[in-house]
Amino acid sequence: MSPTAPAWRGRLVALFGILLSAFNLRTAVTALTPVLDRVSEDLGFGATVIGLFGMLPTLAFAVTGVLTPRIAHRLGLERTVLLAMGLTAVGSLLRGVSGDTAALLAASTAALAGMGVGNVVLPPLVKRYFPDRIGPLSMAYISVLQVGTFLPAFVAVPLSARIGWPASLASWAIPAVAAAVPWMVVLMRAPPQVHPLAVDAARLSDGVGHGVHHARRPLWRLPLAWGMALMFGMTSLATYTVFTWLPAILVEAGGDRALGGNMVGMFSVLGLASSLTMPLLAVRLRRPLWLVAMCAGVLVLAYLGLLLSPLRGTMLWVFLLGLGPATFPLALTLINLRTRTAEGAAALSGFTQGVGYALSCAGPLVFGWLHEASHGWGLSFAFLGLCLVVLLAGGVLVNRPRQLEDEWDPH
Repeated sequence: MSPTAPAWRGRLVALFGILLSAFNLRTAVTALTPVLDRVSEDLGFGATVIGLFGMLPTLAFAVTGVLTPRIAHRLGLERTVLLAMGLTAVGSLLRGVSGDTAALLAASTAALAGMGVGNVVLPPLVKRYFPDRIGPLSMAYISVLQVGTFLPAFVAVPLSARIGWPASLASWAIPAVAAAVPWMVVLMRAPPQVHPLAVDAARLSDGVGHGVHHARRPLWRLPLAWGMALMFGMTSLATYTVFTWLPAILVEAGGDRALGGNMVGMFSVLGLASSLTMPLLAVRLRRPLWLVAMCAGVLVLAYLGLLLSPLRGTMLWVFLLGLGPATFPLALTLINLRTRTAEGAAALSGFTQGVGYALSCAGPLVFGWLHEASHGWGLSFAFLGLCLVVLLAGGVLVNRPRQLEDEWDPH
């Protein structure tokens, strides 16, 4: 056996862990959305609570985005992702035995908190184990994440019709348990078998405080960090607003529930195309602003189509709607491209996702509130249009090629 074999075996197990964990980062969101109307009928809640369920993912992701770097500082990346999969599994299982709205909200919060922790630690895990393969590994795990997004959306309605929505929701604990196994294997090995180019990330910054040897500037004072947060936040706002309200837009226009569920599934599937291409484009481009501008333009066309002609050209509008959030894989890839170390990637990932999701969490509620106040969708889509302006501003701030550490560490 060659001397490099143990190191490669360690990386292979970590690869399985990264990919299986990525699959679980959205299942609790899209497994519920297509059956939310049926759940609301059974548990007796209305539009306000539906909006709360739409806001809950981004709220949970925002809170865990702030807390996860601190948790990882104490536990290490591998134990933190294991904790994430455990929370996801327990929360998903408890959703299946929730007998009232409060219990379902609590169980959903636990599952989404686990996914939020996973959101933050996967980019630095890629940096830690595969610093020589940032582009391909980013493409791989973001693509698997997209599969874990659209698969539940497609099977939620038929699965709940066959076994009931509680069992359907609980079944998504199974892949979370499977994702925990590789990390248990990794943790049984001491020390973890990382690539020799990787910088040890055992000590992680919390993104706000101090470094190991000297004071660091807070991330909230860095234009690069804010650009990442704005770009990521506005993309997430648009995505979760669509997940929540696309079925209602189509049903109100005269479509049926099956059409709404299928279009949510199609919207999710199309994210796979950008996941396969955007990371590879990002590693080849020094200035990604034109990609951000293209995504914003595509979303403008999609919003106008859904507003003016929701049932004529529906597939075209949803096709454009699915391509527009390509800034999501772009932002996740830039977390590693705009940092030199796993420590920097963890700090930037926490700030980007914590602040970004905090900015986006009100999107579904504001969109729905504007619809109720105006008895139409015009103001709601105008709100999404304003968010695209903020998205472009974020793209301008991240456009200049530079590393976080250059701004983070004072000279």
